[in-house]
Formats: sequence, C-alpha cells, structure tokens
Amino acid sequence: MKIISVVGARPNFIKIAPFIKAINSYNQQLNANKFPPLELVPPQREGIKGGLDHILVHTGQHYDDRMSRNFFRDLDIPEADINLEIGSGTNAEQVGLTMIAFEKVIKEHKPDWVVVVGDVNATLACSITAKKEWIKCCHIEAGLRSGDMKMPEEINRLVTDRVCDLLFTPDSIANENLIKEGISLDKICLVGNIMIDTLEQNRLKAESFGPDSILKNNLLRNQKLPDIIDEKYALITLHRPSNVDNKEILYQLIQFISDTVTKDLLVIWPIHPRTYKNIHQFGLLKQLESNNDIILTHPLGYHEMLRLNMGAKIMLTDSGGLQDECTILGTPCLTLRINTERPVTLRQNGGVNVLVGNDIDSIRKEYKEALSRKREPLRPELWDGKTAGRIINELVNYPIL
Repeated sequence: MKIISVVGARPNFIKIAPFIKAINSYNQQLNANKFPPLELVPPQREGIKGGLDHILVHTGQHYDDRMSRNFFRDLDIPEADINLEIGSGTNAEQVGLTMIAFEKVIKEHKPDWVVVVGDVNATLACSITAKKEWIKCCHIEAGLRSGDMKMPEEINRLVTDRVCDLLFTPDSIANENLIKEGISLDKICLVGNIMIDTLEQNRLKAESFGPDSILKNNLLRNQKLPDIIDEKYALITLHRPSNVDNKEILYQLIQFISDTVTKDLLVIWPIHPRTYKNIHQFGLLKQLESNNDIILTHPLGYHEMLRLNMGAKIMLTDSGGLQDECTILGTPCLTLRINTERPVTLRQNGGVNVLVGNDIDSIRKEYKEALSRKREPLRPELWDGKTAGRIINELVNYPIL
C-alpha cells in the first residue's frame, strides 16, 4: 500500500514524525511477522502483506532553516522525498500553487492514501486535490474547532474534514464537533493526540538540555545571562496577526511583559520572524532591549522549547500546540486568544489553560492567579504516546468497498 503524507509548516513536523516512525515500525514487524499486543496489528488484507510504501511531501510553506530544516533534524524526520517549494504568499496563492503542484505528484505516484495533518494551507490544498483525483484521504487532528471563521485555519479544518474519508480525532470534544456537523460515524476515529507521541518520544532527550546553554546558543542580541532556574521564569511566544500586526496591541503586550511579568519572573521570549519584523517596524525593539530581565532568542528547536516548557513557571502564548504540551507537562498556560480549537486543555475541562485574549486587564488578573498555581499535569483519554500506531492500524485495515 502506498501512502503520501503532506507537511507544510512547523506544527505539521511535530505531528508527522511519530507517524513516520510508526510506518517504519510496522514494516519491520511485518517483515519479522511479529506484532506486539495492543500496539500495531497485522493487516487483514492480502494487498498489505508487502508493507507500506511511504512518500513524504513538503510543500515548503516554511522555508526558513530555524522554522523548518532544524525541526526535521531534531525530530529525526527523513528529508522529504518531494519538496514543492511553494514558499510564502497570501492564503489563496499558497493554496492554489500547492494544488497545482500536488496534482502532478498524485498523478505520477498514484497513492492509495493521502495523509494530511493539522490545519495549515497545505492541509486544505492537498486534501481537496486528493479527492478530486479519487484518492482516499485521511486527516490527522480532525474535528478541532475554534468557532472563529476569521481564522484561515478554521476554514482549512472545516473543508478538510468535509472531504476526507477518515477523520482521526484527538479527543471526544472533536468527535462531538464532527457529529454535530453531520459527519458519518463510520468516518470518525478517536485515536488521541499525535503531538503527545512526539513529546513522549523526546522527553528524555529534552530533559538532558541545560536551559543556560539553550539560551547562550540562541541569543538574539549580546546580553549577560543570569542563572536560569526552573520555576523562576516565564516563557512567551507570540505570532498571530491579532496580537502582533497591530502596533497598539503589540505595544500594550510588551509593556505588560516589561512592567508586570519581569517584577516576578525572568522572561524568556523566542521571537517568531513575523513578530520580530513588526516589533522592529513599530519602533518597539528598544523598549524590549532596555530590560535585562527579558531574554530574546531566535526561534528554538523542538527539544529546546520542550525543555524550557518543562521548567517554566508560566506560559504566555497564542500557539495551539503549546496548549497541548502545557496540559501534559502541567505548566500553567495563558492563551492570548479569545477562543481555542483545543477546549480539552482549558481549566474548566480539567486542563491548565485559560483564555485571556489580548485585553491587558484580563491578562493581568489571570496572570496573578496563575502564579499561585502548582504544576498539575493532566493526561486526557488516549494521550498516551501511542496515537500513531492506532492510525496505522486503521489505515491498513480500512475496508475496500
């Protein structure tokens, strides 16, 4: 059976790494005729006996080394078999160019399955293209909904889930979303959160990293570093347009970080290229650089970021994936958004995450409360590090009608 999986941006890399490992493990166990219980199961169809032929396609939506190539290296992802080199552009440009290029890949390789992950433009473009070519398509991380139609990612999720043949969901709330939208139950499969597979597979390696060396190797400016002590620093990431594209909003966030957070904690801020560009253009860089309790770094690798999350007293972020990681690690998390596609991580659902938007009064209130909280890890159903194996089992045993 031939599978083409598609990645386009950094969040995809974290999700595809365990999937590729599970394919390799499946083929090894198939060749040895040995399948351990409760993990990978043997195929029920004769056509799978030869194993899984996998092709990795990178659309090239993230092409910066720190945002792309370094993640491939850190997560031991093999170099993509095909790179479409789409690059940056508007949503329409990225989707259109990806569809044109991916159609040629499908026609040449004729896969049995196309596997898309997450909610980036590549996810939408390649799922539509696969179905127009009558190729079965599955979506890893299906059913997530923010309810915000202004988010390009929400459009990508909705359309992808509508056209795919199999929908692999991370939690029961995602299942409920799909059922409410009229999706047939036989398309929905609760498998758990594949990003937690990556976390568990890399936890020990991340723990071996020293916070001091992480920062020294990634500093954005010359800066004397204090000793980095776990539970004595805040970790911050910002990249969404709602937070970084408006000068007034970004200024208020920086002022809050400078005037409030640094009174309690050292601040570690790996800056996204989009955010850094806007900080520079808005003339806000001097304010940040004048505060020695704010450590600015380049974007960090997976293990580096995971290690810092393990030791952070609090996370302030607008990232989706970090909400999941904080839940497993127990790091109190303030999400600078008014909605989330990951409600299972919220405190009212037993998680560690609180939505605060970019209103400074709300952020300040929840920040003070979060400082008093202890680290409380939570593990939702099937967030056990074995999601990729479940996905492989479903694919190889999918009935052919």
